[in-house]
Amino acid sequence: MFNAGKRTTSTPLKHAPAEVQLHSTAPYPHRLNFYDVPPLFDVTLEEFESAALARLRILAEIESSFVRNRSYDELKSVTDAQCKKYLTLNANSASTQDLQGERRRDHVGHFVLRLAFCRSEELRRRFVKAEMMLFRVRWDTDDTREREGFLESRDFDWTPVDDKEKEAYKEELMAVPSNIRTQYSEGQFKKDKYHKVRWTRVPDLVEKRRVFLKGGWAYVHERESSSMVFQEFQINLEKALDMTAKALPRLDEDTRLIPILDNLSQGFLAGVPSEWLSSSSSGAEGSGVKAEEIDDLAKKHFPMCMRNLHESLMRDRHLKHMGRLQYGLFLKVLGVSIDEAIAFWRRSFSNITDDKFNKEYRYNIRHSYGLEGRRANYPAKSCQQILMQDQPGSAESHGCPYRHFSEDNLQSALLASYSAHGFTASDLPEIMHTVRAGHYHVACTRVFEITHARSGVKKGEGVGGGESITHPNQYAARSRELEKARQEKAESDRDAMLVDG
Repeated sequence: MFNAGKRTTSTPLKHAPAEVQLHSTAPYPHRLNFYDVPPLFDVTLEEFESAALARLRILAEIESSFVRNRSYDELKSVTDAQCKKYLTLNANSASTQDLQGERRRDHVGHFVLRLAFCRSEELRRRFVKAEMMLFRVRWDTDDTREREGFLESRDFDWTPVDDKEKEAYKEELMAVPSNIRTQYSEGQFKKDKYHKVRWTRVPDLVEKRRVFLKGGWAYVHERESSSMVFQEFQINLEKALDMTAKALPRLDEDTRLIPILDNLSQGFLAGVPSEWLSSSSSGAEGSGVKAEEIDDLAKKHFPMCMRNLHESLMRDRHLKHMGRLQYGLFLKVLGVSIDEAIAFWRRSFSNITDDKFNKEYRYNIRHSYGLEGRRANYPAKSCQQILMQDQPGSAESHGCPYRHFSEDNLQSALLASYSAHGFTASDLPEIMHTVRAGHYHVACTRVFEITHARSGVKKGEGVGGGESITHPNQYAARSRELEKARQEKAESDRDAMLVDG
């Protein structure tokens, strides 16, 4: 779909009209979009990736909501909050906002993700399901007049039911059950409008018996029109994904786009790292975590992956290279300074001499802090990187326990690690069901909720606002925040009691 230049990509279908490129007219008159036409303008590689990541954050959280059996109201609330954070899409009434810029970003992100998720039937199915829900949330939160304007702008091929036909089937139409109306008078019936479509276009309404069927036609009340719109959106998107899949091999020659698409297509497996890391890690180093404090922090605040690495290190007095890298970068972002890191690793490797430690390990520790070699400031590994890269061997401790442990070992590890924090055997079936379905970061998030229930975390809340765990440091940081808040509240309550006394 995209033909990349040095710093930009553009669609090869045809040249964009000058008025679209210059934005002298409004190319996006509506907040809702069926995405019939691909982007007809130049797109930088930065925009190509950032727009897709922003949208993928929303879709990944929607899929997490499916796995966690959230109600539609809960899902809508979480999705709306995520959209406001990552992919704002204001109504036309928000005249002071950059509406065209917002809708362009939404448009580009959708089409990039089509490229990423058209590669297999399973990815296409998951993409369509998440996109359908995003469209539904936007439909339900859209302004009524703008929604009607969107409907008028498209030809949905609905046949209006005239008064004569409506009168002929009055008894049947008035008998149709609906969760919209509790009382239905004949006067109201005369005011209402109906459309008829082939029943195959509204299978959900047929299943719920909320339409009248006659001769292969479904007579749909105007207030049920959303069902027809959603079905049309799904059909169009499924067809478009099939077409994109057939055209995708032509992109194989572009070595810049394929790695981006490969990375995006993994987003449903581990979620997308939130912007938390970029805003938090830069100030983490040197924040005061001492070497002697790490063991206590591991028992209280570490996710399963880092807790496993810590326990393996304490038991074996050694970690192999990938384990040291994964754990060392985590500690760095946690707030362990370079001096404290060297002290921690030297004390942990107690079975070797100072000379061996200095020759074989000290340089690598300094290198991870950007003090040797290329002097790069290496970030800690996200859940996606831990899940997808450098799979652990039989004698290695890195990786994600939810994916790389056997079921028996995972259950034993969870009980051993988190029983003191309220995790019990009765919680295991829910966690293992999620693990078997391949939603590893959702399982980790649920463990976080269970083990932090004493701090007021409720089921479905995640690390805040319903957001799932997508980074080990995100887990640890939120856990420490909750403990700090609980301690401050306890101190405040004690002070209040002393004053009252």
